[in-house]
Amino acid sequence: MNKKDIKILLVDDEPDILEIVGYNLSNEGYRVITAENGLEGVKKAKKEKPQLIILDVMMPEMDGIEACEQIRSIPELKDSIVTFLTARGEDYSQVAGFEAGADDYITKPIKPKVLVSKVKALLRRFKEEQVQEDVLKIGNLIINRDEYKILLNGNEIVLPRKEFELLSLLTSKPGKVFKREEILDKVWGNEVVVGGRTIDVHIRKLREKIGDDSFKTVKGVGYKFVN
Repeated sequence: MNKKDIKILLVDDEPDILEIVGYNLSNEGYRVITAENGLEGVKKAKKEKPQLIILDVMMPEMDGIEACEQIRSIPELKDSIVTFLTARGEDYSQVAGFEAGADDYITKPIKPKVLVSKVKALLRRFKEEQVQEDVLKIGNLIINRDEYKILLNGNEIVLPRKEFELLSLLTSKPGKVFKREEILDKVWGNEVVVGGRTIDVHIRKLREKIGDDSFKTVKGVGYKFVN
């Protein structure tokens, strides 16, 4: 996919942000669509079906959290990457964003070159997800990435978003050791500050639900899924 075919929806109520960020992304060759509030952003997301949506949190009409929740409820936008661009760095704001279905979180102010680099990284993730099979079968485990469903021995298992994404990543290449840095980048995003034991906690929960023998710890390196 060429840059000119990639749509980025930028939603922010600050004209300066729309102008500066929009200019830098357009200058990179992306097609940039803008909206001044969450309500308008949801409408344009439905119409344009962008590959990447950048949302501010505090906006009139509808805030970014609610806008993200609505976007995530639209089937045609299930593959869109959603990231927040906001000056709010409080933990509760980040948690609310991820619970609403966001993929990443960028705190402003941010230098234009850094932002463009971050956008490129997010879009690479989008392309990687696009080429993955929608349904993956490994032994008695079936992972439906399209519907966010897990079947183990014919029984459906409900996993929170991050546990699902972590399992999906590890099972994408059974036997491969995924380094902790790679896991954090692909599951949580490299701009997100999480505790050092975040991965360990999620692996422990997956072991409880999927099976302890399915996951192997490579000390000092990372984790792998054992077929």
